[in-house]
Amino acid sequence: MPNITAASFFSPVHYASCLLMPLITSVLVRGINNLSDARYCAGMGADYLTFRLDPALPGFLEPAAVQELSGWVAGVQLVGEFDTLSIPEINALATACGLHYVLMHRRRTPEELAQLTIPALKLIKWIPDMVAEDVEKRFRDQQPHVAGFVLAQAPTEPLSAMQRAQLTQQARTYKLWLGMSFTGGQTVRQFIQEVQPLGIVLEGGQEIKPGLRDFSEMEAVFEQLEEE
Repeated sequence: MPNITAASFFSPVHYASCLLMPLITSVLVRGINNLSDARYCAGMGADYLTFRLDPALPGFLEPAAVQELSGWVAGVQLVGEFDTLSIPEINALATACGLHYVLMHRRRTPEELAQLTIPALKLIKWIPDMVAEDVEKRFRDQQPHVAGFVLAQAPTEPLSAMQRAQLTQQARTYKLWLGMSFTGGQTVRQFIQEVQPLGIVLEGGQEIKPGLRDFSEMEAVFEQLEEE
């Protein structure tokens, strides 16, 4: 695949060719806050783009900004990230921004989740000293009420063989997207083939200036995810 610059990506020919590349797994990109990221990730085959619509979250975007960005992309699921807002507030923003999913940071009761007008994904954290039985219970208790789990950040210490085996079992049992930091010394492709999560999590970045963004790291990941 040719190297992608900001200028080449926005050419109609290159953008159309990007849309034809199937990937071996689902890709969720968090924290979209600029048009360069939105169009690039959609064009490269990402399935989900998240926008932080809760003022309590870093990188918060106003609804008008999300509406503008989402108007430039097609073929992707739009996801709003929320923490402290009430369910009625979340539903109102979901409607205003045309969201397909919400990504909940804070755990909500089943009764609250049932009031959402669109499906919820749950952001979960890795707790190194949490026993395996409690981890399993956390997944099992929440599974009936959410459409999937997003485990975006691995612990700073490398996973032990036992932890890796447990993560693999969880990834094959539940709808689980895993962050790139879980790959350790493996390539993304090797990691996907071994662990078999539902998908991976990438993080959006910042434009160097409007319309200019370095996509070299993302490009390397998408190249490894292309179907052969």
